[in-house]
Amino acid sequence: MRYVMVQIPKPPSAASPTPRSIPTSADVARLAGVSRATVSYVLNNTSAVRISEPTRRRVRQAAKELGYVPHAAARSLRAGHSRMVLMSAPAIPMGLLYAQFLNDLQWALSRLDYTVVQYGTAGLRGDEAARAWAELRPVAVLVPGAELGPEGVAVLKRAGARAVVTFGPERVEGAHALLMDHDAVGHCAGAHLHARGRRRIGVVVPEGSGLETYSRPRVEGVRAALRGTGATVTELPLALTEQSAAELAARWRTLGIDAVFAYNDEYAMLLMRALQDEGVRIPEDIAVVGADDLMLGRLLRPRLSTVHIDLPSGRDLAELVDRAVRDTGCEPETHKVLGASVVQRDSS
Repeated sequence: MRYVMVQIPKPPSAASPTPRSIPTSADVARLAGVSRATVSYVLNNTSAVRISEPTRRRVRQAAKELGYVPHAAARSLRAGHSRMVLMSAPAIPMGLLYAQFLNDLQWALSRLDYTVVQYGTAGLRGDEAARAWAELRPVAVLVPGAELGPEGVAVLKRAGARAVVTFGPERVEGAHALLMDHDAVGHCAGAHLHARGRRRIGVVVPEGSGLETYSRPRVEGVRAALRGTGATVTELPLALTEQSAAELAARWRTLGIDAVFAYNDEYAMLLMRALQDEGVRIPEDIAVVGADDLMLGRLLRPRLSTVHIDLPSGRDLAELVDRAVRDTGCEPETHKVLGASVVQRDSS
């Protein structure tokens, strides 16, 4: 067999496209027929200068046509600070209720002309994370849980952060604090189950998820509610997996428990399904209470009893941040939040 070598010609290389120049405020000004100062006033939402609405519309339309956006760094230099609010992305699963709270907060801050940036802290903890956040020069920093110490607060303030807000069970020196009373959540659940005639109460402790900051106070809240009553408390480690729930449910009848507070609704729903698969009747054999009052709990059969938690509104926290940014001399505020109340349904 003969082989014929064929040379495939290379196509001519396409000419490199000419890079497009980045549009500037001067370009917007020319297209809109206004001064650069007017462009700056309109696009930075400056209220100190009166500009007619038709002019504002013309400037915004010109910016849209050109694809122009203000330069954040330049704007920060002019203002002396950025409009960036840095929010530490939680390194642990926080649940649907907390996620909704963060969404509301970000929306409220955007309405006040702040840009919210979530910063993942994988591999960074405490004051080391604070130094990484400080490099971005945020005007405010929001930190969930116990991820920050006084030194970290000082680092952020030296870098220009006008407000540092923590939300968790303890106050951090130098920072505004939203103190979340997780003991009250557990206390509500424990008192409710005792009032329903339950005396051997299990408490789910999330396993391997880093939620000790929140779960431990809830356990202690249950213990406090039952102290002196003769009722017993049994801690039940549980991972948020079907296998873990099935393993716990398989040995349920050996535990001698007649009620369980399942940390939150997600763990409660997971455990309820596993118990029902084992033939355990709810609430006849075991009463179940969750926390967070998620809509999904109302769709279960039996409907899930829960602890309703009152988080601060996103608007209230956004106003606290804005107030601290505007008034650099204000003393750190401390607010106790996380009101708790039982919503009794069919599972208890």
